[in-house]
Amino acid sequence: MSEKSEASIVRATWRALVEPRRLLPILLVAAPLVAAQVRFSREPLAVYLGVLMCLMFVAVAPVSYRFLFPEGLDLSHGGIRLLLYCTVGSGVVLTSGFVLPKLLGMGPTFLTQRLNLAVCGALFLVGGWGLGRDIGFEESLVRERARAARFALEAEQAQLLALRSHLDPHFLFNTLNAIAEWCREDGAVAEAAVLRLSTMLRSVLAGVRSATWPLSQELELVRTLFDLHLLRDPDLFQLGMNVPSGAGDVPVPPLVLLPLAENAVKHGPAAGHRGRLSLDITVRDGEVEVAIENPGASKGPREGSAGLPTVERRLALAYGGRARLTLESAQERTRVTVILPRSGPLPGVVT
Repeated sequence: MSEKSEASIVRATWRALVEPRRLLPILLVAAPLVAAQVRFSREPLAVYLGVLMCLMFVAVAPVSYRFLFPEGLDLSHGGIRLLLYCTVGSGVVLTSGFVLPKLLGMGPTFLTQRLNLAVCGALFLVGGWGLGRDIGFEESLVRERARAARFALEAEQAQLLALRSHLDPHFLFNTLNAIAEWCREDGAVAEAAVLRLSTMLRSVLAGVRSATWPLSQELELVRTLFDLHLLRDPDLFQLGMNVPSGAGDVPVPPLVLLPLAENAVKHGPAAGHRGRLSLDITVRDGEVEVAIENPGASKGPREGSAGLPTVERRLALAYGGRARLTLESAQERTRVTVILPRSGPLPGVVT
């Protein structure tokens, strides 16, 4: 064990001993011992000796146990460590309760009687074992909780990557199918769509490699998606986008709004509900609200649909439950609202 590791064990043990839940029981044991030392001793220095013996116990017993049994009580070495632990305890008790009083010329005291010294030795061994074991278990629990939290985060990141890998081809296949149809009907529109899609895919690839990107880039993709639909039918819907200045700098998970924009077109104008399709952004109180509204009443998520549930799950993982998604339908219009913290996704989360 290195010197740095040894010093770390000493500091960690002493810090743990002064915590109220350990310090209070120690005082409840030490106070009666010191009181008995004063009550049944005529030696003027008896009280100081009693306090010293208690301090020696607290300072040495748990530390020595943790040095000798860092992984808990283990007799696989033939009991050598246990013998060393008993030797340390005997040495501390005899030094403070026999050798030191002799050197100072002290008279007999309550705690320095032979029988009571044996009791002090037993208290040293049992108390050091109990306190050291408790501190070791607590540190192991903290480590395991940190490890579990790290594994949980890694699992969430794996889920996020899986969700995003589902969204990317979903968007791509839908767009390619539309272009294939346009090729049969209008080659010029198909060519323009291919060029827009090429630009869009470059942005998508950049988003796949990024944990977050500015809301402005997400909105650029959404706008391109709307333009692709309007290329084929300029009268399909009337588009309105309201983005206040400064909102575009907010970090968001890449491609998180794109499926919502797809749904707005697919279940609105593309399903025969003509009218205004709008995207409005509102910034307030540390939050950004993104609302996408399309003509046509929503019938709710279809059975087996992965669109909205996937986005909801992705938001929950990326923001730790701080983001919200709602779907409302009234007066033959559907509105999807996403509320995101301006601070962005949780640090270290792959979104």
